[in-house]
Amino acid sequence: MTRTGEAAGTVEDFATLAEPFRSELLAHCYRMLGSVDEAEDLVQETFLRAWRAYDRFEGRSSLRTWLYQIATNVCLTALRRAGRRVLPSGLGAPGEDPFAPPETADPHGPWLQPFPDALVTAGAQDPAAVVVSRESLRLALIACLQYLPPRQRAVLILRDVLAFPAPEVARMLGTTTAAVKSSLQRARARLEEVGPAADLAAEPSGRRQRELLEGYVAAFENSDAAAFERLLRQDAALEMPPTPTWFSGRATCVPFLASAVGSPGDWLMVPTTANGQPAAAAYRRGPDGVHRAFGLAVLTVTEAGISRIVAFGFPGILTRLGLPETRTPSR
Repeated sequence: MTRTGEAAGTVEDFATLAEPFRSELLAHCYRMLGSVDEAEDLVQETFLRAWRAYDRFEGRSSLRTWLYQIATNVCLTALRRAGRRVLPSGLGAPGEDPFAPPETADPHGPWLQPFPDALVTAGAQDPAAVVVSRESLRLALIACLQYLPPRQRAVLILRDVLAFPAPEVARMLGTTTAAVKSSLQRARARLEEVGPAADLAAEPSGRRQRELLEGYVAAFENSDAAAFERLLRQDAALEMPPTPTWFSGRATCVPFLASAVGSPGDWLMVPTTANGQPAAAAYRRGPDGVHRAFGLAVLTVTEAGISRIVAFGFPGILTRLGLPETRTPSR
């Protein structure tokens, strides 16, 4: 069969035609799995499968739709052997004593991972598409998606995030349009049950976001524990994967943060963004005076202040942001 339009060409043309879709497919796999590491592997698997089958691609759908079909089914296969990825708040009740030693951390646990915005914004041509992509990567949403059964998760993402028509989603998943509509209804209902309204609320102005992020960075770098009282909302939450302990309410969050800031100069913080949210890459000073990568704090912010801090204690995250493993103070 002769192929036309974007599907035209040989297997040798595949990389040129498919590469522009890599970043959005990475975001799609991340929404499905909650892990950047796994998402990157699955995008590679998607491209490999598509390249091998490209000479049989008849162009009955767009190349983008075909790639999403392959990626979605690759994710569904992976989810058969993977459990739900979580944040500490998904494991149990908040801690009550901010001065007690945190529970033992398991860095290899099924933790939700953050998603650096640069992975979807680098080289992006459509600002509107970037905004939509960032909004659909918010940590609270990704955490909620993990509560959905895999096929419901796929349907909701394909329909509500990516806006594929129901008949097209049915073809992608090898099911009926009626089944897609039913799955979508159940997925939306479940999302309403588990979705924290405050965390999924509209973000404040860009100026307010910058003020709160700058305040958070300054509080750590200057060891200003009192600043957290001004920055955090009364109902703020603090999570610190891979430590299962987490805190809810300013009354416990602030004392814990106050004990963590140490002395002025112990921390270096680099403002950035992840999951479409303000974030700070953290470097902690060691006994030798060198500031080494510590992790990434992703902030949920509102006009009233910071409502949630998820401080991922994984040093390797910073390399994904293009940041060095060590950092020298600028002053």
